Amino acid sequence: MDTEKFLDSIISKHQKHDSEVLVQISQCSLAVGAEGIFNSLKERLPDDISVDYSGCDGACFVAPKIHYDKDIGHYLEDNSVVNSADSIVRDYIDSQTRIVLENAGTMSASGIYGYLRSMGFSALGRALEQSPEEIVDLIEGSGLKGRGGAYFPVSVKWRSALSVNSQERHLVVNAEEGEPGVFKDRHVMESVPFRLIEGALIAAYATRCTSIRLYVNAEAHLSFNRMQKALDICRAEGFLGSKIMGTDFTIEIEIMKGAGGYVCGEESTLLNTIEGKRREPRLRPPFPTESGLNQQPTIINNVETLCNLPWIILNGSDEFKKIGDIDTPGTKIISLSGSVSTPGVVEVPMGSNLQDLVIKFGDVSNINDLSGIAIGGPSSGVISSSAAANLSIGPGFIDGKSVMLGAGGVIALSKETDVLQVVRKLSEYNANESCGKCTPCREGTQRLLEMMGTGRKGTPIDRTGLGGLAEVINAASLCGLGQAAGNPVLSYNTYFE
Repeated sequence: MDTEKFLDSIISKHQKHDSEVLVQISQCSLAVGAEGIFNSLKERLPDDISVDYSGCDGACFVAPKIHYDKDIGHYLEDNSVVNSADSIVRDYIDSQTRIVLENAGTMSASGIYGYLRSMGFSALGRALEQSPEEIVDLIEGSGLKGRGGAYFPVSVKWRSALSVNSQERHLVVNAEEGEPGVFKDRHVMESVPFRLIEGALIAAYATRCTSIRLYVNAEAHLSFNRMQKALDICRAEGFLGSKIMGTDFTIEIEIMKGAGGYVCGEESTLLNTIEGKRREPRLRPPFPTESGLNQQPTIINNVETLCNLPWIILNGSDEFKKIGDIDTPGTKIISLSGSVSTPGVVEVPMGSNLQDLVIKFGDVSNINDLSGIAIGGPSSGVISSSAAANLSIGPGFIDGKSVMLGAGGVIALSKETDVLQVVRKLSEYNANESCGKCTPCREGTQRLLEMMGTGRKGTPIDRTGLGGLAEVINAASLCGLGQAAGNPVLSYNTYFE
């Protein structure tokens, strides 16, 4: 059986299970009663109207939301909900460029049919009918870069692992996402779990991997459960395990919880914890692609990165390069929160202007009313609101100095917020999360806090001494956590004289 016939057979089997009402249940909507609404509708709706749950479509600011076509208003009674088809939601989503989050919130997260109906697993089927080398060439042609924060070219990482002669080769999906203010990977896993599975399988096939590990943040319980259920469904339907989609491709995905701690998002630390070792980084080289999990070549890709693969396979590398920036094509998912009227998850083209993003999607009437914007979590820093007009989202230091987009967290700070306190909190987080292996990070981050005192306005601060120590920590630390731990202080010195 070819892959197209396999897909047709699965779709025809599941067609009768199409749900007519979807309650968006995600990490955001759980806090405002979405689960109660779901249970209520399960009891109230007649048998001829099916109800299921999806993830959040990204418009978190109007949760809880329901996706439905039929008139079910009288069944909702006193429940305050928003239809995902309402203009406030559609305007927010339709003004984005969605690749990874396409159809999020409008298809079931508990069943596979909604994903199959939206061309799900068609990309995997098409990939399996080509050689692995052709897939790697296609991804290289697309210019796809990692979306976990480092923005390393995906094809370069893949080819590096393929160049090592080994009977074993591993793919690790990094879903650790431990940064404060970053929640986009959790939304992806909760809303489009099957897209992540498809992307991981494409990557494993293209790189001739023999195993896949999905490494989920220890506190992301909903994401873990959604992915576990999706994996079970894929296994039962022939999309995972032996002879996937009727082909000779055979591989499993093992899901596991992280060891806890921000440093676990660092590649070599992540590998140590999988092997049952201390959560601390390894000396490099060798790099994971040369000697990673169990000393075998290992590819570590972020959730968002892998979810781009199905779209590229179906639409081609040239179409992908039409979106975003010339050097970094495609989209980026932004976790937008803080002092904004419409917090949520936004997918926009790479190269988008930061000020436009905050105003348009955060519904901020005057960006100068903000005291600053924290970008990229504790590994980055805070910029002044006026600086946002000249900055665009992309890889590396977006200001050319000390502020990185990283995984894509953007937190608007209110006018009343003391930026110095924010910088101290970010520095304190880095100090607390240091694994303690290397002296510059272990001792330097604590010393930074001591030099900042209480972090309150009016407290004398030796900016030169602080800046010098921050630069030393960045330059001398062993892993990515320490190499960016000084950035909050450096950003403060730059933008808040």
